[in-house]
Amino acid sequence: MEHNEIWEALCGANGPSGFETPVIEQAEECLRPLVDETWIDAAGNLVGVRRCGKPNAARVLLDAHLDEVGLIVTGIDQGFLRFHTIGGVDPRILADCRVTVLTDPPIPGVLTCLPPHLQEKASFDQVLPVEEMRIDIGQSEEETKRMVPPGTPVAFYSPCFFMGDNFICGKAMDDRAGFVTLLRTLERLKGEKLPFDLYLMGSVKEEVGGSGAGNGTFAIEPNCCIAVDVTFGKSPDVSREKAFPLGSGAAIGTGPNMARWMTRRMERLAKEQKIPYQMEVMEASSGTNGWAMQTVREGIPTMVVSLPLKYMHTPVELLALSDVEAVSALLAAFLCTLEEEPACWNN
Repeated sequence: MEHNEIWEALCGANGPSGFETPVIEQAEECLRPLVDETWIDAAGNLVGVRRCGKPNAARVLLDAHLDEVGLIVTGIDQGFLRFHTIGGVDPRILADCRVTVLTDPPIPGVLTCLPPHLQEKASFDQVLPVEEMRIDIGQSEEETKRMVPPGTPVAFYSPCFFMGDNFICGKAMDDRAGFVTLLRTLERLKGEKLPFDLYLMGSVKEEVGGSGAGNGTFAIEPNCCIAVDVTFGKSPDVSREKAFPLGSGAAIGTGPNMARWMTRRMERLAKEQKIPYQMEVMEASSGTNGWAMQTVREGIPTMVVSLPLKYMHTPVELLALSDVEAVSALLAAFLCTLEEEPACWNN
């Protein structure tokens, strides 16, 4: 696939946490040509490996989660769907949203909204609680009950689109953009002989706690791992201390979730190779799969590298393509400078 087709295929696929099969299948199509083997593990994660050909070789794991935030149907109310959220969804963005109810076949729907003409002025600045919101699929109560059982997942409907030469916008950029970055890293590594087996994981259930990455990492048992995710992009309503401008490069994590040697090595390589970067201080949990991966087995050296992203957990997540290039360049440089023996890595 061409790069534009990969973005459209991955972001167009639906995969709320716990219901990732469609996007896992799509991601495997993209990953298969770049690795020696792919499989779906017991937890539902997509795993691929590029083998170095040496017996008992060290293992390095790169991860990006493929699930997305969404909704789940809890019942029927006068022909409308009641629902709850999957992951961190802000109720303020839901009014008038287009959604896809993931039945077989999928059903289009919209979030109901009271016209302003019928609202009292006092309610204009109030956000309707999720428990009071409904989804309209344009069917009678009888048909709705027949077509949509409780427990049906719901995804945002928002095809991705390009803005200018350097930006892309759409749903599920968190963290399909991270997975695209891993694919780009593999492209950069073509022809490079690595002294270890390189594993890539498109993990599940990150938005509901990260169990997918934890289970997958336990099975692979890597000598070190890197979680690639998104961080907060600079916008008018976000403080400068907590956000990074789009187009400013890789956000290199530093803090207790990161192995110090990995942070130091990435910062040094970014400087030496003139890769745009910034340091992201994470004083506790990174809020990424890195937290779960770090505590697997007796503990695994872990690193978090992020892409700045605006409007996180909405249908219009926005990022810079140049940041994908910066992160993939940094990952490739990091991997190409790891020696054969893990004992030599801690420097």
